[in-house]
Order: sequence, then structure tokens, then C-alpha cells
Amino acid sequence: MSRHRVVIAVYDGVQLLDVAGPLEVFDGADHLLGGGYDVRLASLSGHDAVTSSRVRLGVDVALRDVDELDTLVVAGGWGFREAAGDPELVRQVRRLSGLARRTASVCTGAFLLAEAGLLDGRRATTHWAMCDELAESYPDVAVEPDAIYVRDDAVLTAAGVSTGVDLALGLVEDDHGAEVARTIAKWLVVFLQRPGGQSQFSVWHSAQPVHDRALHELLGEIAANPAGDYRVPVMADRLAMSPRHFTRLFTKEVGTSPGRYVERARVEAARAMLETGQRGIPRRCGFGSAETMRRAFVRQLGIPPSAYRDRFRTAGRPAATH
Repeated sequence: MSRHRVVIAVYDGVQLLDVAGPLEVFDGADHLLGGGYDVRLASLSGHDAVTSSRVRLGVDVALRDVDELDTLVVAGGWGFREAAGDPELVRQVRRLSGLARRTASVCTGAFLLAEAGLLDGRRATTHWAMCDELAESYPDVAVEPDAIYVRDDAVLTAAGVSTGVDLALGLVEDDHGAEVARTIAKWLVVFLQRPGGQSQFSVWHSAQPVHDRALHELLGEIAANPAGDYRVPVMADRLAMSPRHFTRLFTKEVGTSPGRYVERARVEAARAMLETGQRGIPRRCGFGSAETMRRAFVRQLGIPPSAYRDRFRTAGRPAATH
């Protein structure tokens, strides 16, 4: 079996998990297949890199000495600004990307790809806290701030930290099929992979802070019981408001309309049930039918429940039925 050579570019200030996550996935595939991946850590000088948590990473090779590779992965970390400001490091990233079949970044590693011009005219993502900076610094990049990872042809960018595992599992699935990726995910005790378009945050985290006490309690109830009756007149009556005033207050406080929020909350609950193989999901999450749930998933996530479920189905786990 031919081995895919993966080079992970590191530098001082890189985040340990941005490196270790993908590394463990590729190493798992290599053990499972009895070969399959040859992973090397590379730095500009060829010297060891010190992570942001002060753990020293043993580096195998200098970037300039790499002349053959299949996959380039650029890790992120607190030292990304200094790394992106190093012209020689950026030049080597650009050179290696030209040699590689595919190029990927984890977290703020996207800034190095952007500085090298590799994201111009492409869709990309990075850690949620840095998406605005990436968009402002590189206006030719179409930043998708709410995605787990983004694939644009042969260039992939992951949101950050643990999402490097999702990205690497996707690459292994591309190379060796879903069963291999499922087995590795099971070993690592993670789901097969979250769909790239999945939000970095749940609906509960992405909503604005709510100051109205009664409204805050209502949001808590929606979270606890997504199958409840959350029609606008019903919710307005509970808060002793007219439907018009309730809708205006809700939208101002939460940052989205009541109907859209309830749908997102129900999709969030359904996602959790799909991930754990539960049954009777449409009824338990407040959808009138499986078709209503399917349309809501497509609106919110861009994929139907069946596709979402398949991404989380691990070896030996029965599929949930709708």
C-alpha cells in the first residue's frame, strides 16, 4: 500500500491540540491499515517548536528540505501573527502547497494560508474569535464564520482546536473510505465527523444575552422542551404581551425572530438525538412530521437529517429511524 505523506507545518507558539488532533487521526489510520500515512512535523529551521502551552514538539525536517508530499497541514496557535509575518515561512507554505495534492489549515493556521495567497477567491473559516480579523485582513477571502470546516476544491480550513480532528477524519474518509474513518473515530471516542457546515456553536451559545427575566425563562423552557407549543400568540400570552410587542421584544433581545429561534432550537435538539441514535425524533422535537423536520434541517444546516445522521453513525451503532 502506498503511503500518503502528510507534512504538518509548526512554529513557536503553535497550539498543541491543533497538531495532535490531526496527528492522532492519521496515526490511527496508519496502524489500522498497516501503513497508509507517513506524517512528519516540519518547521522553518528544522528545529523543535515550542507550543503555546510550552510543550516541545520534536520536528522531523526543515520546510525547505521537503520536496515531496501529498497533504500539507498548517497548524494554528497564539503565535500565528508572528508566523504569518515571517516572509520565508509564508514562502515555504506557498511552495509546499504547490507540490501537495491538498492543503489544509487548523484554526488560525488559515492566516498563513491567506498571507500566502492560497485563500484568495476561496471560502474559508478559522476560529470564531478570529473570523472578523481574517475577513478584515484579507478581503479577497470569503470567510464563513459559523462553519466547523470549509472545503473549497483542494484547500480545506478548519475552525479550530478539536475541529482539526473532524477535518483529518474527512481526509482519511476521502483516502480510504468511511469504514476506516468510522473505526478511527470509535478508537478516539469521537463521532465520525461533524458535517463541515455545522455551526461552531449551538443555538444557546449563539443567541445574544437576554436581560428580560421572563423571556430568559422562556428560552430555557424551549431548550428543555422543544416539543412544546411555541406559536407566537401562545408565547405572547404567557408573557402577558400582545403578539406584536412580543415579537418586537424577542427579536430585539435575542437577535432573531421567535419562529426562526424555535426552529433552530428544535433542529439543535434533533441533531443531538441523531448523534446518539435515538428514535421518534420529529415528534419529540416538536416537528409535525419527518418532512417538516427535513425541510428545517435543510434550511438550518444545508443537509437533510439522513445525511447528518450518516456522518455520526459509528461502526456497530444502529441508525436512528425517523
